[in-house]
Amino acid sequence: MLSVNNLSLSYGKTRALSNVTFEVEKGEIFSIIGANGAGKSSLLKCISGLVRPNEGAIFYEGKPLPKDTHRITAAGIVHVPEGRRVFAPLTVKENLKAGAFLVKSRKEIEARMEEQFRIFPRLKERENQYAGTLSGGEQQMLAIARALMSNPKLILLDEPSLGLAPLVVKEVFRIIELIRDQGVTVLLVEQNAKKALSLADHAIVLENGVIRKTGTGKELLNDPVVREAYLGAGHGD
Repeated sequence: MLSVNNLSLSYGKTRALSNVTFEVEKGEIFSIIGANGAGKSSLLKCISGLVRPNEGAIFYEGKPLPKDTHRITAAGIVHVPEGRRVFAPLTVKENLKAGAFLVKSRKEIEARMEEQFRIFPRLKERENQYAGTLSGGEQQMLAIARALMSNPKLILLDEPSLGLAPLVVKEVFRIIELIRDQGVTVLLVEQNAKKALSLADHAIVLENGVIRKTGTGKELLNDPVVREAYLGAGHGD
């Protein structure tokens, strides 16, 4: 579904990604783990069109990825960035409508909104509440629901559990599995490496912009090097 080939990215003299290559299959959860500064968020930004790589190519459904972000969204790829970034002065409903900006039919927008309220019943309870007044967990749910309003084929999730209470984290990961079960492919960047690998069909480990390990989620979960670096006591990621 998604093919990343020899992708390299620099910010000035700083190399963020070096010859990154991997493939994401349709209908799977693909996890990317690594320490802060490893290049994980930069990789997602390249895929969603927020930054342009210096070298390499990205193919989506067998074709070169469109260059403009709105065309990438229209093709079925949506990005939920780190930090949630909901529209604080807008209500929950208004945020959801914003996620369907490419949809012209009011009836279709309403149908999609009801689907999100089914997945996220807490948002239904707060549909007329301003997004800025929601808890961190509720804002994360809203950010994901807003992305799903575009009816994506592939969703990019950047650190969805960051800063959330353990019970909320559990709910967020349940929702990620539900999204996959509904046929949406998930590309997940996550600081909770143990949970990310437990969910993943396939995964990679990024270190200083370079892929150091690749395999199934189970293989990496049981890899002694990965366990020592990312799953040991005291490691949030």
